[in-house]
Amino acid sequence: MATIRKRGNSYQIRVSCGYSISGNQVTQTKTWIPEKDMTPKQIQKELNRQVMLFEEECNNGYQVVVMKFQSFAETWFKEYAELKLKTQTIRNYHNCEKKVYKAIGHLRMDKITTRTIQMFIVGLVNEKRVDMKGKPLKSYAPKTIKNYKTFISSVFDYAVKMQMLTENPCRNVVLPNLKPKERKIYTLEEVQRMLDLFEEETEANYKYTIFFTLAVFTGLRRGELLGLEWKDINWKDSLLRVVRTSEYTKEKGIYTDTPKTESSKRFIKLPPEIMQKLKEFKEWQEKCREEVGSKWIECDRLFTKTDGSPMGMRQPYKFFERFCERTGMRFVNIHSFRHFNATILINNGVDIRTVQGCLGHSCATTTLNIYAHTFQEAQARAMDDVAKCILNRGNTKGA
Repeated sequence: MATIRKRGNSYQIRVSCGYSISGNQVTQTKTWIPEKDMTPKQIQKELNRQVMLFEEECNNGYQVVVMKFQSFAETWFKEYAELKLKTQTIRNYHNCEKKVYKAIGHLRMDKITTRTIQMFIVGLVNEKRVDMKGKPLKSYAPKTIKNYKTFISSVFDYAVKMQMLTENPCRNVVLPNLKPKERKIYTLEEVQRMLDLFEEETEANYKYTIFFTLAVFTGLRRGELLGLEWKDINWKDSLLRVVRTSEYTKEKGIYTDTPKTESSKRFIKLPPEIMQKLKEFKEWQEKCREEVGSKWIECDRLFTKTDGSPMGMRQPYKFFERFCERTGMRFVNIHSFRHFNATILINNGVDIRTVQGCLGHSCATTTLNIYAHTFQEAQARAMDDVAKCILNRGNTKGA
């Protein structure tokens, strides 16, 4: 609502733009001076038009005119991110702060345009990175660049929801077509050899061999594997329930969280051979518990430290790294077991919806985007099989 005050030959128009994020009322003023030869009726008509135009202008983002991006983003972390987002997501966004604030933190929210953010993204792509000793580093991965954009966009989304801006300038920002990092996946032969080698491992490494065996057969994420508890196993129906993850941050240490998305909460059918291994593993853990006695920390987790407390995030990685060095196996990161599992499903003709459910993706598009090349190869083989079937049938009939 505008207020008008006559000041000599001029008119002062004041418009309330609501309240800033700090709770202070934000107002804008404008002075309009009528032409000397205008009649009172013309002055009133033009004054009304000026008020209407100024109100529209003020409603187009001026609620946050006093807010710089960094100030608003810091408030967004407290008011929204810390209440709604997962700890790891917040941590990833905090990692983006330094570069983002350096580039646009000093700019007013309403003055940041799509072009401003686009140039920041282009700068990340072309940045020549070096380490502390001045040695060249690899360019930012596509996922990292996307994470920077997502952080900025999330802050602007909140400003729009709070009716402090009318639109998000990130909406039309274009991410560059960067070549994705080549995904390394174990072959079926490598995994079969690995499982054989696990049988030769010492008792001290028993829990790790079970960890990676489950990774092969379930395709679970590392946090999901570490979050498994004995009550999640349905022994009668051979089902494994995924309802939590084990995570770690420097500030919180090891903590329990919900899965990545609602779709990540799922049941996985296990073969009899794996169910038997789990039964034997549970008996082994019970013996360890008896040996530790009163010092055992009860947490019901499948994978624990020697005192029964939840296993750390790095422990499986360290074992696997040493295992590959000892055995001559090719070393690929833990997440590659998830890719291996998905590849086996796809190559065996499992439909995309089922693959999505097994992996716990939120939508089939995510599955298709990640494994597009694998699906294409499977479809090509399927068409070859169709052709062979038809041609062979024809040859048989002709004979």
